[in-house]
Amino acid sequence: MVTSGTGRDAMVLAERAWPDAGDGILVVPLGACEQHGAHLPFGTDTMVAGALAGRVAAARGDAVVAPALPYGASGEHAGFAGTLSIGVDALRTVIVELVRSADAFAGVVLVSAHGGNSLAVNDAVSLLESEGRRVLAWSPSAASAAEAAGRPADAHAGFVETSVVLALDAGLVRAGRAAAGDTRPLSAILPALRDGGVGAVAPNGVLGDPAGATAEAGVKILDAWTTDLLAALESWSPRPPAGPSPGGSVAVAGGAG
Repeated sequence: MVTSGTGRDAMVLAERAWPDAGDGILVVPLGACEQHGAHLPFGTDTMVAGALAGRVAAARGDAVVAPALPYGASGEHAGFAGTLSIGVDALRTVIVELVRSADAFAGVVLVSAHGGNSLAVNDAVSLLESEGRRVLAWSPSAASAAEAAGRPADAHAGFVETSVVLALDAGLVRAGRAAAGDTRPLSAILPALRDGGVGAVAPNGVLGDPAGATAEAGVKILDAWTTDLLAALESWSPRPPAGPSPGGSVAVAGGAG
């Protein structure tokens, strides 16, 4: 059992034995290991994705949370020490093979909290759907965050993410290091971001301003995102459990573990 960020518990696949895996929806948190300014942890996106997956599984009786994927496509953060990225191609392959291996479930929900994962996720979902697999990709909405917080949303390590991490684990926020970065709209800095990455526009790694962030705002943002995700699930129809579909790969290991 894991705490989902609301005080409730959600069932997690890693704690079950295979006869107890179930055949409902598998919720897979997709994160990243990348810099989030000098004040937030590398695992911010993974924490957020895991918390949202846990909240949704706790709200439904047909969902189980898969182990989070803690690496993503984070090339735009290259140059900041500690950032680890597997790139778009590798991430696409991992997602495809992971979902192919999950045919025992009625469907797979990919909860991605890192915007840089979107190309790999979208490509993977297109391929998987063409194979007849039931898969839903979902990411937190900046518009929902802005509405919940009552102020414009920022792109990276600003008010939104700082508030959410404060809500999830305040001890991981180095408040004394929090500082504004580039506060221009994402549309205004996108060309420079594509050419030189985050460091080209924000040497401190922040796209936004964490000033005024609070745990209370973080809870409101998480609640709004949870509502959005539950609504997306309601309008999506997982298939009845069936046997494996063609297109996957099978590997036989010679040892345990």
